[in-house]
Amino acid sequence: MKRILLAVCGLSPQVITETLYALHQEGRMPDAVRILTTREGKAAVNAHLLDPESGQYFRFLRDYGIDPATVDFSARHVTAVTDGSGREMDDIGGEEDNERFLGACMEEAFALTSDPESAVYFSIAGGRKTMGACLAVAAQCYARRQDRIFHVLVSPEFEGSRHFFYPPRESVSIELKGKDGAPFFKETRYARVTLVPMPFFSIRDRLSDRLLKAPESPSALMLSLVREKRHELVVDLHGGTVAWKGRECDLMPAQMALYAFFALRKRESDCGRETCRGCAGCTLAREQVLERAAEVAEIYRSISRVRPVEEMSRTGVACLDEENFKSYRSRVNGALERAFGPDEAAKIAIAAHGRRPGVRYGIPLDRERIRVVV
Repeated sequence: MKRILLAVCGLSPQVITETLYALHQEGRMPDAVRILTTREGKAAVNAHLLDPESGQYFRFLRDYGIDPATVDFSARHVTAVTDGSGREMDDIGGEEDNERFLGACMEEAFALTSDPESAVYFSIAGGRKTMGACLAVAAQCYARRQDRIFHVLVSPEFEGSRHFFYPPRESVSIELKGKDGAPFFKETRYARVTLVPMPFFSIRDRLSDRLLKAPESPSALMLSLVREKRHELVVDLHGGTVAWKGRECDLMPAQMALYAFFALRKRESDCGRETCRGCAGCTLAREQVLERAAEVAEIYRSISRVRPVEEMSRTGVACLDEENFKSYRSRVNGALERAFGPDEAAKIAIAAHGRRPGVRYGIPLDRERIRVVV
């Protein structure tokens, strides 16, 4: 699997060779390197790392016996992010600059993670803190199981030194500065460069295929997750079940007959509300329910395969009156609440709307989200 280092960098290109050294020490030497930076950062990388003779990147490769041809990295792989006018940014100096840099991180992360045969190492060690934060956000949006976010820790006395780029194979003495600014010399064998894997949660597996066709802004991706999925209520007459949000509720035939009657009523209505609070289009007054009792009885007969309607009990669901309608409705809603909990049951119950004598009954859920299997 091809390993790709995607790093952010500011005015201290040392972080690139420090990261490469740390990865090499762990047997993770990248096959390709990509850098996102500013105009001045790009100049620093080209001057201090990529000069074929004196560049510290090539010195690192020679020092550790790495063939330059095995690593896809050159000046054309160092990208200075541009502003709205297409000019390379000098710095990340404000909110607009930060948005541009974040966009570049999202685009590069999307492109590199599109190859299933690659593993992307996101290095957030370089540049301003906001630059590392931007790359971390991009990784959390698009990283896959094989991808990683890394930080690099360097011994305090060597960190930030313009003379230290990585611990060479043969130790040398370099000039450092103490906390008081006074210069002193120390052997590089005392330097510790530690690769720190950063734990993170990626949302990539939760994104729809539509959102993985092109890079999007983090806000667009997050918004797609917080929007509630439009779950479907499935009323299976012959199976005797009500399915909602991955769970099922078993209803007795008489209860199912009454519930299916209201589900069919809602499906046939012309109500366009996502959650109806009792409009005349999709709810019924008690008197209207009783007037249509024959429809409930016919549903009951079809799912229970019992004797003809006229021969059924005069006290059951086939002969609805005010009292047994109240009883059956209570049993249905009780079963739904036990199966789905009170909050979810309230969305799909046979709800009562209004006050007496104008109470109306119906299922609040949007009719487009109800499916009756007959």
